[in-house]
Amino acid sequence: MQRGFSSDTGPAQRGFAAALGTWRTKEGPLARSLSAAVREAMIDGRLPAGTRLPSERELARTLDLSRGTVVTALTLLRDDGWLHTRHGSGSVVRLPARLTERTTPWSLDRGGARDADLDLTLAVTAAPHEAYRAALGRAVERSAALLVDSGVATPGLPRLRELLAARYTRAGLATRPEQILVTSGAQAALTLLLDQLHTDRRAPVVVESPSYPGALAILRRRRARLLPVPVTAAYGWDTECLAETVRGKGPQLAYLIPDFHNPTGAHMTAPVRAEVAALAERHSLTVVVDETMRELDLRTPPRPEPHLSGARVIQIGSASKVLWSGLRVGWIRAGADLVRELVRNPLQAQLSPPPLEQLIAAELLRESRGEGDGEGDGLDEILTDRRTRLRTQRDHLAGLLTDTAWTYTLPDGGLSLWLHLGEDTTATELAARAAERGLAVSPGPLFAADRTTLAHHLRLPFTATPDVLTRAVELLR
Repeated sequence: MQRGFSSDTGPAQRGFAAALGTWRTKEGPLARSLSAAVREAMIDGRLPAGTRLPSERELARTLDLSRGTVVTALTLLRDDGWLHTRHGSGSVVRLPARLTERTTPWSLDRGGARDADLDLTLAVTAAPHEAYRAALGRAVERSAALLVDSGVATPGLPRLRELLAARYTRAGLATRPEQILVTSGAQAALTLLLDQLHTDRRAPVVVESPSYPGALAILRRRRARLLPVPVTAAYGWDTECLAETVRGKGPQLAYLIPDFHNPTGAHMTAPVRAEVAALAERHSLTVVVDETMRELDLRTPPRPEPHLSGARVIQIGSASKVLWSGLRVGWIRAGADLVRELVRNPLQAQLSPPPLEQLIAAELLRESRGEGDGEGDGLDEILTDRRTRLRTQRDHLAGLLTDTAWTYTLPDGGLSLWLHLGEDTTATELAARAAERGLAVSPGPLFAADRTTLAHHLRLPFTATPDVLTRAVELLR
């Protein structure tokens, strides 16, 4: 370790000079090359955020540079938000606020100022940076009990199951912890449920059209026969078609997204929820309800509908859309008897998240206002910020589309707009042309059960920053 080089984060370092790599070989002024090397070392993880730098004099000696060059490099980093200096305490490297205070992962628009390499195929959110790091720190502090346990798969950490059950109960759906099974995401939850419930692969499964491609891929993998039922942003669910399909085709299983439907943004009303639950009860239809978008209500104030619930209804959820896709924690809410059956399924152990991941999720759900270990919900604080940013970005994207021929219904929540491009433009052709210019988007057929319809639709997430959305629409136009 180089003299004067230490880290507040604790892990041992190979030394500041070694962490920077071969930065001297880059063209241009040494000060700019040095500042760029520090940024890249942070992005690559060679230089952790919070690392305290040596003094300017020590840096100059370590790197064999003039002190003026070092001062210029540090000034560039400081002005760009990559370095924080406190008088008497030295300087520490950090990620700029523009990277940590955003709703989309920075990796999806690494093109910077270039009109290239923009990825709008993923409707995902970035981690709530400070809240996640604080939760991670608390989880590590509380991990001692985990480390003396076996670490084998369980239905979930008791504390996490309690918190999830309490959240359902507060929303009006009384839930006990034994009705919660923690999984490694919503897709893992769906996979486990299909393995348990869809034992006759010839039996058809009701899905919406359009629907979430990840779920469609899981169902196709099982060679399930899909029965699509229309849903639109403007009119919602075609309940007559749903009822006719259930009566005429005799499916045993349905997969629905009633809360800010992906991709249309439609939100199922309370009467329609009651109608679906009653239909399921009459025809012995098990309905798997995907609630991963439920918390992303962008109305002011949020006005959530009651959970779609009933004796034949199973809810699945996930932290991925609200918190971060990298937090692989989801869950199933079902009857306690079914949860016990799912735990006995050999597949459950493979679809269970590591204990530390669950502990982080529990810390993100717990009280976070600095008032001790109360029973408040820290997720609400994160949601308030998320909703504000997403609402602003949704409205910005809508403004960019006002003078185009493309039509859409502004969604009350969710993460994307579902565009109709008109009969003269196919989404697949438009996506191909956009890709040639460095923009990746998702055409409608990806969301179709038959992979061919919805040819004139395009999903456009508004998770990106306003400047990225502006560049993306310019490219599409």
